[in-house]
Amino acid sequence: MPKSVLIISTSPRKNSNSDALAEAFAEGARAAGHVVKKVSLRDKTLNFCKGCLSCQKTLRCVQQDDAWTIVQDMCHADVVCFATPVYYYAVCGQLKTLLDRANPLFPADYAFRDVYLLASAAEDDPKAMDGAVSDLEGWIACFPKSRLAGVVRGTGVTAAGDIQKRPDVLQASRSLGERC
Repeated sequence: MPKSVLIISTSPRKNSNSDALAEAFAEGARAAGHVVKKVSLRDKTLNFCKGCLSCQKTLRCVQQDDAWTIVQDMCHADVVCFATPVYYYAVCGQLKTLLDRANPLFPADYAFRDVYLLASAAEDDPKAMDGAVSDLEGWIACFPKSRLAGVVRGTGVTAAGDIQKRPDVLQASRSLGERC
């Protein structure tokens, strides 16, 4: 049965390594027959969460920016996949801001069950991704019907396009998309 797959690419850089991982995941998911929507935060306006918690009662954020549409897409997707560059051993600020703004999902009847992380970093050691994985696991812990279903660690990539020299990592992302 086809699933609704939402891929959120969070890098601020055009032609980023993490976005290439997102494209590979999308290819795999489409090949498996799933309906795929990919959103890039690069050109979106996302304000920081104000911490007012109004969304816990209204299931809607009081702020009027691009986050609301993305959060609605997250709520209705069967699968959510985040692609992020790793900065200082954590997810990028754009992803953290979106996760904070996804607070209206906490009391909602969200559809997603499987969550994936595709990460790229200049650091060669795969453990450099542990902080990013932990960041996402903390968010997922607030959604008991969901789980971290897979992670791709694209290490040793710095300049835009470096990931193309890592066909093994691109294939891992594509394969994960096929299995989602």
